[in-house]
Formats: sequence, structure tokens, C-alpha cells
Amino acid sequence: MATFDETKAIWKAADAVCFDVDSTVVTDEGIDELAKFCGVGEKVAELTRNAMNGTVTFRDTLKARLGIIKPSKQHLMDFIEAHPPSLTNGIRELVKTLQSRGTKVYLVTGGFLSIVSEVAKELGIPTENIFANKLKFYFNGDFAGFDEDQPTSASGGKPKVVQMLKKKYGYKNLVMVGDGSTDMEACPPADAFIGFGGNQVRPKVQENAKWFATNFQELISVLKE
Repeated sequence: MATFDETKAIWKAADAVCFDVDSTVVTDEGIDELAKFCGVGEKVAELTRNAMNGTVTFRDTLKARLGIIKPSKQHLMDFIEAHPPSLTNGIRELVKTLQSRGTKVYLVTGGFLSIVSEVAKELGIPTENIFANKLKFYFNGDFAGFDEDQPTSASGGKPKVVQMLKKKYGYKNLVMVGDGSTDMEACPPADAFIGFGGNQVRPKVQENAKWFATNFQELISVLKE
């Protein structure tokens, strides 16, 4: 992993930035909020903490959490309507600043496409730049699991997405920004990783990230130096 000075230099020269979503671009964890909405919040929050701390595999905990929530299509639609994205302070300006420099912005998350699409709309990020999990439903709208072919549905999924983007578009300075272990795992192949602690501080990330930012203004300021 690059040193702090190297990370800063790569950030200033970034041709692509991949943001995690939950507790990074937005202030909360989407799956926890959905669980609360469906009345099973506390059961699911414990599993989320384990997933973020890297103590169990991501796919196992995703399966377990969704098995508790069992969100129907109607539940999901009601949740999205009742729960507009709670954007982290500074993210709008940061995304605009990056885009104005010609930097491509992606959302790479273990969250759900239908929820993350609302976040992308708010930030002016095209739908094709979202890599997220897809929920599946039966014809009657009942929950039917999730698409296990999506790379973000498993541990090691974020590095796969980053590798694919670098190969497809030839990015030379791709930066991953996020709060969790799964984000840190994406570097390499990402050229640099910036840990984000503005909403949640994950000790493992704080200790190991060469650059650990607690607000987005810090990242904006460096771009404007």
C-alpha cells in the first residue's frame, strides 16, 4: 500500500475514484436501516458489525441478514420512499469537484442497487457506474434471495471490480475510499486507499490506512491545493 505522501499524490492525479456507500457516502448502513424498517433492526445490526470488522465472510453475513429481514418488493419500495439518502457532509462538493476535473466516480458497495441508485441520482453519478448487490423476488413480490453472480456479494468482490475497471479503461491512478475492511482489501489492485472515519471509525482501517480522513473537506482541500 502506498505511503501517505504517495497516497496524496495519487489522489491529486486520480483518473477514477471508487467510493464505498454505507457509512461513507451516506451516514448510515442501508441494510441496518432496512432491517429497522422491517422490525428486525437489533438482530441484523450485530451481524453487520461482524461483517465490517472482518470476522466473518461477507457473503455468509449477507445471506444471514437477508434471511432475517426477508424484504418483499413492496417493503423495499416503501422503505425507499420513506428513507431518502442521508448524504455525508461534503460528499456532493467532493463528487462535483472530482467530476469537474474529469475524474470518473464509481459507487462500489455491498449495498443494494435499488437503494444505491437513489444515492447516485442525488450525486449525479450515472447508473452504469454503480456496482452493488441485486435482490431477487418471486412473481408475487416475496423475497427470493440475492444475485450471487454480483462480485460485490462476496468477500474479495471490491478488488475484482477495481481490477475490472482498470483493465477495461486503463486507469493509472484509481483510488478506493471507504470505511470498512472490504474497502481496504481493494488496494491493491487500487493504486491507493483512503480510509474514511467521518461516520464510523473501524479500528482495523484506522490503524492500517496510510491516509485516514475524518471528513470529506480534507479530501477536497488537497484537490484544490
